[in-house]
Amino acid sequence: MASKPPRKTPLAGGFVIALGAIGGAVYGLIHHQPTIGLLTGVGIGVVISVLLWLFSRG
Repeated sequence: MASKPPRKTPLAGGFVIALGAIGGAVYGLIHHQPTIGLLTGVGIGVVISVLLWLFSRG
């Protein structure tokens, strides 16, 4: 028995996470706190990518 394919493929957020990591690291370097900037950028990227995924699948 074949299952139905999904109506629409959900969007991936890997690019958003990578962009957040790079942007956060650069911002942190400017303010002499690269690790905090990197972690903050990754956190923001993860939140945005999860929201993107949730809105794209519904």
